[in-house]
Amino acid sequence: MNTLRGWRGGERQTLFNALGFLQAGHSCELLCRRAEPLAHKAQAAGVPVRPVSGLWGALRYLLRHGRRYDIIHVQTSKDQTAALLARPFHHRPVVYTRRVDFVPKKGLSRWKYRRTDCVVAISPAIQDILKRVGIPDPPLISEAIVARELDKARASRLVARLGVSGKRLLGTTAALVPHKDPLNSVRAVYHLYQQRQDFVFLHFGEGPLRPQVEAEIHALGLGQVYHLCGFQDQVEDFFSVLELFSMSSEEEGLGSSLLDAFIYGVPVVATVAGGMRDLVAGVGLQVAIHDPRALAQALNRLMEDSHLAASLAARAREKVMAHHSVEVITRQYLGLFEQLVKA
Repeated sequence: MNTLRGWRGGERQTLFNALGFLQAGHSCELLCRRAEPLAHKAQAAGVPVRPVSGLWGALRYLLRHGRRYDIIHVQTSKDQTAALLARPFHHRPVVYTRRVDFVPKKGLSRWKYRRTDCVVAISPAIQDILKRVGIPDPPLISEAIVARELDKARASRLVARLGVSGKRLLGTTAALVPHKDPLNSVRAVYHLYQQRQDFVFLHFGEGPLRPQVEAEIHALGLGQVYHLCGFQDQVEDFFSVLELFSMSSEEEGLGSSLLDAFIYGVPVVATVAGGMRDLVAGVGLQVAIHDPRALAQALNRLMEDSHLAASLAARAREKVMAHHSVEVITRQYLGLFEQLVKA
């Protein structure tokens, strides 16, 4: 169950979960908002979809049909609320996968966590937060990634359109929202540009901070260096041309776009925000949050040391293949669901 609009990391993971359960031979239906990317992509992939108008539509559906299911697996906090409100009618275990690394507020939020049969953390950082609010042993199940054939020609057309052919290409995929700290990314690129001018930075993502980010790019004179490329469907295609991948977040449940960088062999520099600390440890370079100079230095280090960059990328790919395949994540969820059904 995921009734959010748009298409970001949580929606992609919802689809991977559904596909994993189906591939493992189980019956799985996806309750999501109609006419949104998740519904379209799920239907195209062969996932049975129960489309609703929104959160209230999902609540009505659960009130009427929730008993059809053995497990109700929710992917957002609002969906968690709906599933719990409907539980007197469906009487089914509710599992909530938590992807954010801020501390839940008191009151309704704490009540929801006590009522939820199982809250899954996608990273040790989130697991620690859940323990602090009274959940004694939340299970840790990370996120999955599926490699696909990349359309390098599409990425090359963007490079040609921007007029940056011949430049070294650095980039990120991050919404322009506060917890991603895009201004930190812009300032890091500014400091890097003071040291070298042989690169450009491609930022894929959209969001409410775009005006502030555009203003900062202009103020720092980075108009020909820092390119806001907006939201791009199938954004993975652009990993085919990136030399380095950077994430500048101040909060991050896991940083699922890092999994893309890992599986497509792009070396990573990231802050130690939330779950990224553990995910990137030993397979990429890490810096403190809100430190654009350190981020610039780390990027420059990998640009100067191709052997280190290649070594980190190889280790990252090994890690993601061993621990983040759909098969691995699906087995972990199914083991958890089996315990809940038997309880």
